[in-house]
Amino acid sequence: LPNPGDWMTYDVANDSIIVLRNDDGTLKAFHNVCPHRGRRVVDTPFETNGGRGMTKDKFVGNSHAWTFDPDGRNTFILDKEDWLGALTDKRIDLTEVKVDTWGGWIWINMDPDGVSLREYLEPAAGTLDPFEFDKMRYKFRQWVVFDSNWKVALEAFLEPYHVASTHPQLVKYGSFKAWSKAYGLHGTTGYITPGGGADSPSVTTVHRAPPAGEDARVMIAQMQNEFWETIGTTTTQILVDAANRLVKELPAGTPAHEVHRHWLASAKAADAARGVIWPKITDKQMAAAGLGYNIFPNMNMLPGLTSLLYYRVRPYGSNPDKCIYEAIALERYPEGQEPKTEWAYVDLADKRWGGVIPQDFFNIVAVQQGMKSRAFRGCLPNPLQERKVSNLHRNLARYMGTGEPRPIR
Repeated sequence: LPNPGDWMTYDVANDSIIVLRNDDGTLKAFHNVCPHRGRRVVDTPFETNGGRGMTKDKFVGNSHAWTFDPDGRNTFILDKEDWLGALTDKRIDLTEVKVDTWGGWIWINMDPDGVSLREYLEPAAGTLDPFEFDKMRYKFRQWVVFDSNWKVALEAFLEPYHVASTHPQLVKYGSFKAWSKAYGLHGTTGYITPGGGADSPSVTTVHRAPPAGEDARVMIAQMQNEFWETIGTTTTQILVDAANRLVKELPAGTPAHEVHRHWLASAKAADAARGVIWPKITDKQMAAAGLGYNIFPNMNMLPGLTSLLYYRVRPYGSNPDKCIYEAIALERYPEGQEPKTEWAYVDLADKRWGGVIPQDFFNIVAVQQGMKSRAFRGCLPNPLQERKVSNLHRNLARYMGTGEPRPIR
């Protein structure tokens, strides 16, 4: 919502939220429900901006014309005198929702007593701040409806433990065995490298080094081209071009770490020449961010130096067997040169999903089906590599008051 007057609705299960930017630049959010008889004030779904119910400076309820200003205050009730003075401001205004920003995103919280956004996001926010996500812009943003619970869909992207079997074409680029750590509500994963561990500077995000014994110049180029062609993100055209130059710029036998350093330096210089400045991130900060960071409850992000792929999942109304899945790619662009994008519904069979992500789609639906079997006794998550999955459910259980996960007998 970059401009004053911009607004949208955002639906979570049975709740709909109006989010808008006022003329002074501040954000406001309200429950999208008229206090008269419960009709939604605005009919427009989250994928579009503008629509029935909103004029330049007011929201108008479509059933009985109750009207509200951008601060949620009721400004008109037809025949208000019929209530004989019984209507208080608190009863006739829209119900406000907490709203704040971090990383370029707008965050809402329907709990009026919830903690501040920054407190909620830590330590994830402090770890990810150096990437400066707010300076990235949309490359694509698309969504689809899955025949699965939202948690099942999210779990598929919380760990690399599935890569060897689900994405076998990627194994040639190295081992995808990973560590996984929980940090309160949130958690992250990263590659386990020979001679290194979770805190090793050689454990990077999506810009990983190739396996030992391979020609790093060739392997990095192959990996970057495949990711660009089959995912369309987790790298950029600048990084791909720099990788393709490695064989010409470096002699055979150059150690992998030197090739990796040269590749990133070359891409950084090429980006600077077109007006894209990289964030200042140390090896230690890269290692702390890991491969994929889960923001509790429903967001998982794969941070890169100049790009970000992230997934978001929400319930589909109150249906426990369906969910809304969103995949969004961000990238740094020269000022004013970012592409114009809109939310796009992309069918599961559409080629715009690329070649990698659809391999996960089949697992998601099959897991949802299998979990309903009377023979299924409960999950057995990998304690090293799938800690983000168990952490998700441990925190959900605490929020719902259902207790800690129980050992399987």
